[in-house]
Amino acid sequence: MADGEAINEEITPKNSGKPLLKTKDSLTEEDKIKAEEVKEKANQFFKKEDYSQAITFYSQALELNPFVAAYYGNRSLAYLRTECFGYALSDASKALELDKTYVKAYYRRASANMALGKFKLALKDFEAVAKAKPNDKDARAKYNECNKIVKRIAFEKAIAVDDKSVAEQIDLESMAIEDEYEGPEMEEGGKVTGEFMTQLMLTFKDQKKLHRKYAYQILLQAKEIFSSQPSLVDITIPGNEKFTVCGDIHGQFYDLMNIFELNGFPSKVNPYLFNGDFVDRGSFSVECIFTLLGFKLLYPDHFFMARGNHESVTMNQMYGFEGEVKSKYSQQMADLFTEVFNWLPLAHCINKKVLVMHGGLFSEDTVTLDDIRKIERNKQPPDSGPMCELLWSDPQFQCGRSPSKRGVGVQFGPDVTKAFLQRNKLDYIIRSHEVKNDGYEISHDRKCVTVFSAPNYCDTMGNKGAFINLKGDDLSPKFTSYEAVPHPNVKPMAYASPLFGLF
Repeated sequence: MADGEAINEEITPKNSGKPLLKTKDSLTEEDKIKAEEVKEKANQFFKKEDYSQAITFYSQALELNPFVAAYYGNRSLAYLRTECFGYALSDASKALELDKTYVKAYYRRASANMALGKFKLALKDFEAVAKAKPNDKDARAKYNECNKIVKRIAFEKAIAVDDKSVAEQIDLESMAIEDEYEGPEMEEGGKVTGEFMTQLMLTFKDQKKLHRKYAYQILLQAKEIFSSQPSLVDITIPGNEKFTVCGDIHGQFYDLMNIFELNGFPSKVNPYLFNGDFVDRGSFSVECIFTLLGFKLLYPDHFFMARGNHESVTMNQMYGFEGEVKSKYSQQMADLFTEVFNWLPLAHCINKKVLVMHGGLFSEDTVTLDDIRKIERNKQPPDSGPMCELLWSDPQFQCGRSPSKRGVGVQFGPDVTKAFLQRNKLDYIIRSHEVKNDGYEISHDRKCVTVFSAPNYCDTMGNKGAFINLKGDDLSPKFTSYEAVPHPNVKPMAYASPLFGLF
């Protein structure tokens, strides 16, 4: 979330993909007038950035009159703003079924496909817009930008060399530490110490950089640690000891520092698990990830990190992390981050009773903890299957499963959670991936806990962040919510793709 991605899991597209309940012949003038009134009410909520309410009223307008392309188009944009990309895609396509000349719907569908990394499909829609509006400079610019991405991906694929990783190409010996460098320094042999971490965080607070040599050393050592771990890591919390689980951080470095101020800095007696989506969106992602990786090196057996859906190339290209790394360091370092992210564990199991993953559960009933352990994860996330679902899925209130609002993964109900827990002899699951007003939510008969740790997400959502404390002899989650803290005047998405203006 995101995706800390979608805002409310109760948002569902009431008309998308369902047979229309009305025919044009049965539609009355009263229906049409009332639908327009409701649509205007939805527009007002949209202008106030209350997208959840806007979606509710656009849906009511569609129930009254399901034959107006703009209603679908407007709801599609609201879904884009709440990052329900699957629903946005469906609505945009429905709008185009009703009106093939409705240019905004091509934009909406292209935006959803871009967000899902389906660049070739997005390019087709940008091309349609450019043809329909040949004198529109913005339309042509969007087409050209998307075309560049498609060509770049094809070129990178063509020249890719499988037998040599980026890590093997790094020459640390050639990286000199300049005399004027005043930041933290690693000990001989690249050892991270408590003093180094203290200085690192102070350096980042002052908006200064870690020297690239030390940055590369951290990444190389982190890759070595993560690649030695299984896809499912078992964690043991002894007796009465405290353990903390944090959700999405999304590049909000100053809020990460606030977590440590509130809950104590990581140590052997204050262990942490950060549950994915460390980067993207927020414009201090580099600072966040080096801080987290530094603590991983300092306390490898007491500091844990799981992969989120934003620890992937497509997300990083769109949502800002790649651009930030290139701006602060280099493309080579961005490529090395990809190698490190590919090795991040996919899930953690606490005391054999609590399973923690970024997204959620599965499209199949048969998945076991052993299946998760066996996942070959050193790759970009696939579009389907257990690895994809661990990173992308979301809970829903109703029983059963539904297509994902995001267009990736699945939505799973309380019955799915209950059956999974029984099959694997677990008490409950913890996941992240979604903004929640208080920073957390308990659902599925208290068997599914969501934690989201980026307050006032993207400087716009107004939500609180939260973290969870557990005790070894009492695995009941205890929640701490907190407000956002001030940060330097660098807006979220400052390094994002130029195409992100579409959202």
